[in-house]
Amino acid sequence: MLKTKKKQAVVKKAQIHDKDTGSSHVQVGILSTRIDELALHLKTHKKDNHSRRGLLKMVADRRAHLKYLERTDKEGYADVVKKFELK
Repeated sequence: MLKTKKKQAVVKKAQIHDKDTGSSHVQVGILSTRIDELALHLKTHKKDNHSRRGLLKMVADRRAHLKYLERTDKEGYADVVKKFELK
């Protein structure tokens, strides 16, 4: 789970306009940060299969958001991929 300040920093980094908190850009950013933190957790706790399942669900959700962005907003997709160093 992300701390409030860290989540606000991610939202500020990904938002399109000042009051944007729920667009696909922001959701991909939040998911990417959560995935990174959970992957770090799973490196030390290898047998935590419940968290591993949650990680796989988050990866699938992020992939769906990225597919949507690629289909609807090519420039926004490229921007998000670059900001969060995804591919």
